[in-house]
Amino acid sequence: MKFLDQTKIYVKSGNGGAGSVSFRREKYVEFGGPDGGDGGRGGDVWVEAVNGLNTLIDFRYQQHYKGGTGTHGMGKNRSGPAGADVVLKVPAGTQVFEEDNETLITDLTELGDRYLIAKGGNGGFGNSHFKGPMNQAPRHANPGQPGIELTLWLRLKLIADAGIVGLPNAGKSTFLSAVSRARPKIADYPFTTLHPGLGTVVIDSDSFVLADIPGLIEGAHEGTGLGDRFLGHVERCAVLLHLVDGTQENVAEAYKTVRGELDAYANGLEAKKELVALSKVDALTEDVIAERQAELEAACGQSVQRLSGVSGSGVPEVLRALWKTIQIHRGAENPVEVEDTWRP
Repeated sequence: MKFLDQTKIYVKSGNGGAGSVSFRREKYVEFGGPDGGDGGRGGDVWVEAVNGLNTLIDFRYQQHYKGGTGTHGMGKNRSGPAGADVVLKVPAGTQVFEEDNETLITDLTELGDRYLIAKGGNGGFGNSHFKGPMNQAPRHANPGQPGIELTLWLRLKLIADAGIVGLPNAGKSTFLSAVSRARPKIADYPFTTLHPGLGTVVIDSDSFVLADIPGLIEGAHEGTGLGDRFLGHVERCAVLLHLVDGTQENVAEAYKTVRGELDAYANGLEAKKELVALSKVDALTEDVIAERQAELEAACGQSVQRLSGVSGSGVPEVLRALWKTIQIHRGAENPVEVEDTWRP
C-alpha cells in the first residue's frame, strides 16, 4: 500500500428536491384542492475516522464526492425521500482544511470522530403548504435549495506516542525493526526511508506506538532533501527519540543540524521532550564510545543513552525511558480523578 499523507478533494452536498404543484381532482370526491408534497432534503457530506486505515491513498484515485439529490415532491401530499449521504472514511489523525490549506475545519484525533462537512440543501415546499383562506388554490411551489460546494485539503498526522528523528542513516529504521514487528526498508545509503512508519513496542507488559520518519538534513525546512513536511507526523508525540550515528566523526554537529531543523519547523517540536541516544555502538570501541558520548552530552546539555539496534545493547533502557515520559505526558493531559465515595 502506498503512503499518502496529504491530498486535495472536492465535495458537494446534494441539492434539495423541488416541491410539487398538484391538485386533487376525483369524481364524486368533495373537498379537493392542492395536494402537492414537499421535496426531499439533499444528502450531507460527512468525514469520519475509522479503524484499519493509515494512509489517504484512496483519495488519490477519487477526488470528487457528491451527496445524493433529494427526490421531488409528488401529488397526494407525498414528500420526496432525502438524498443519500456521503461519508469520507479517513484514518484517525486526519485534519481537514479549507481550500487555502491553512484554515483548519476539524481534527479527527480519535476513532469514531465524525464531522459534518457540507449540509445538504433543504427540499422545497409543495403547493399544499401555501393553501389558506386567502389563497385556496396556490399554483406555485418552492424549488429545492442547492447543496454546498467545497474544495478541501486532507492532511494526515500519524497518531504515535513517541517519534524517532535524526540524520539519514542514523539507525532509525533499524531501531524500529528491532523493537517492533514493523519491517521498514533498511540499506546502507541515505534516505532509505521515504515514508513514515509505525510500530507497536512492548516493554515490561506495557505497549506504545513508535513512529519513524525520513531523515533530516541541513536546510530541510527550505526543501532540501525530502524537506521537513514529514515532521508533522511527530507533532502529536509525547517524546522524541533523537538518534545520532556514533560512527561519524562529529556527533555534536550532527545533533545541532537536526535540532536546528526542529526549531525551524516549530509547531511545538522545539519545546517537545527529547531523549538523545548514540546509536551503532556495536561498531565502536569503548574508548571511542565514551569520547563521543561526552561530546554529544556537551552539545545537547543532557545525559545521552547508548544503544545498538543490531545487537540490542541499551535498547530496553531506552524503551523504558520513553515509556516513563509517555506515562507522565498521559497523566498531565488525562489526570485520574478519584471518586468521592461515602465512608462511615
